[in-house]
Amino acid sequence: MSAPARRPAGQDATLPNPLVVCQAVSRDYGEGTARVAAVRQVSCGVRPGARIAVTGRSGSGKSTLLHLMAGLDTPTAGTINWPGLGGAPHGRPGSVGVVFQGPSLLPELTALENTALPRLFGGHSPGCAASRAAEALRRLGIEDLSDALPDQLSSGQAQRVAIARALASRPRLILADEPTGRLDAATGAQVITALLDVADEIDAGLVVATHDPAVAVRLTESWQMNDGRLAVTTHRANQPEERS
Repeated sequence: MSAPARRPAGQDATLPNPLVVCQAVSRDYGEGTARVAAVRQVSCGVRPGARIAVTGRSGSGKSTLLHLMAGLDTPTAGTINWPGLGGAPHGRPGSVGVVFQGPSLLPELTALENTALPRLFGGHSPGCAASRAAEALRRLGIEDLSDALPDQLSSGQAQRVAIARALASRPRLILADEPTGRLDAATGAQVITALLDVADEIDAGLVVATHDPAVAVRLTESWQMNDGRLAVTTHRANQPEERS
């Protein structure tokens, strides 16, 4: 079997109507001798339906790149546009769903209430927010945990609630930052299956930052980050692992 084809990083930025496009984006932190270049001159694009793993060592810039794509951070240089989303996600809850390494659930709220928060912040009525939250929990197979508080959930269950929270608004783009980093291998595999299945169901682009090869191989495209630079992109014809 021949090796996967490689092509220059950023080629996807030329595809029609991408969800997000980064052009020569850099992000520095600090000043003077304390300055750290987290992302350096990265150009890339995420098309609708993409399934992308962003790989690299800790500190290589994976998380910063995802935060920039999500509109949670601002580049020091370069430009970011969201043509397929109709504009920047800032101030428009629901266009981008973000899943972090830790669930970050509010301890005093139930799973349903945590999941409904983005809809409430987006100005929807409590009834509409609760309905969408219940649908998201059902989609993740954890509707029976609706009334559970975070300290009553296992780590895998809590991460599924976090995914449901990100997906309750049916975003066009899902960005998951090391979503299995604190989970054991079996639970992590279940979380990636849930992300892939739901992304398929709502027809969203999916980008997962990970240092785990077992996670990366389950997505059809891999971007390798090295010292803040997007080094190579690798494309696989098919996902090698079936989802149960």
